[in-house]
Amino acid sequence: MNKKIAAALSGGAALMLVLSGCGGGDDTDQKASSWAKKVCDQWQPQIQKIEAANVEIKRVASESSKPDEVQKTDSAAFATMTESYKAMADALRSAGVPPVKNGSATQEAAAKGFETTSTGYADLKTKTDALDPQDKTKFADGLKEVAGGLKDVTKGGQDALATLKAGGLGPAINSQKGCQVAAAPASGQ
Repeated sequence: MNKKIAAALSGGAALMLVLSGCGGGDDTDQKASSWAKKVCDQWQPQIQKIEAANVEIKRVASESSKPDEVQKTDSAAFATMTESYKAMADALRSAGVPPVKNGSATQEAAAKGFETTSTGYADLKTKTDALDPQDKTKFADGLKEVAGGLKDVTKGGQDALATLKAGGLGPAINSQKGCQVAAAPASGQ
């Protein structure tokens, strides 16, 4: 019943794995690297929280968990993701304008993308909280609806990363240890 959410969340996890792509080259601009370090140092704990939340959702999806445990776990995970993506947007803004062409516009567009994802997860939490775990059929149908919304929710974060890369910040961000994500261990299905 919750496997669809776990599968959809794997796409959300891929959003964060984009950050771990190729490392920056030797010609990475020092100012951009300095800016990226400020951002990535603040992002690292948020990325770790998002990874942990994804692991918990996958755990209850892969076990024979009771609907109320699934609801509680998913709700808590969505709350964590709401806070983490909001914190990532705040980190972008607090780092100052990135030293690239149209830096202010790039920064604001990326921050808004993360805020959109944060708001989307808040909506998914509200929908999850409204499900009735006592009615297993309706609960399963509700989870399918929640899972169906995950692709739209992660779009804002994906757009934010694409904006940063298009703005010329991809190599600087990818070279920062704080923005690199360890590959998630394989979990049983």
